[in-house]
Amino acid sequence: MSLSTSHGRRRHATAGFTLIELLVVIAIIAVLASVVAPAVFRNVGDAKQAAAHSQIELFSTALNQYRLDNDTYPTTDQGLTALRTMPSDGDPPRNWRGPYLSRVVPLDPWGRPYIYSSPGTENPQTYDLYTLGRDGKPGGDGDDADVTSWGGPVHP
Repeated sequence: MSLSTSHGRRRHATAGFTLIELLVVIAIIAVLASVVAPAVFRNVGDAKQAAAHSQIELFSTALNQYRLDNDTYPTTDQGLTALRTMPSDGDPPRNWRGPYLSRVVPLDPWGRPYIYSSPGTENPQTYDLYTLGRDGKPGGDGDDADVTSWGGPVHP
């Protein structure tokens, strides 16, 4: 049914928002984003640290299984790839029963390879396995903190 005026013209009902209403909504969204964004980005950093800890624990379990089978850990030159494919360089493992990992060794959450050495500097009887965090430098706090298999900082 159409609305009509006394002069016979049709009056159309218009739907929409005024400029002031739109500006108020945009201002509210901006305030919410400024409050929520820091918490979200902090959680992303925490998630990357947690992922690095989990991956190092997984690698440590695989390295210990490798040692049980072969009496030694892979050498630094053989690296973590020895957990996936039988090493062809250096002394061959005595009783390789791998693969010890079901997937290819991933990069750390910041896109760099994990650092592995055996024997380790921090752990001369076993191995050192770590990542240098977001900044890629030894030490640091928060997202920049080192994530290590021994739970302490990396000493250059």
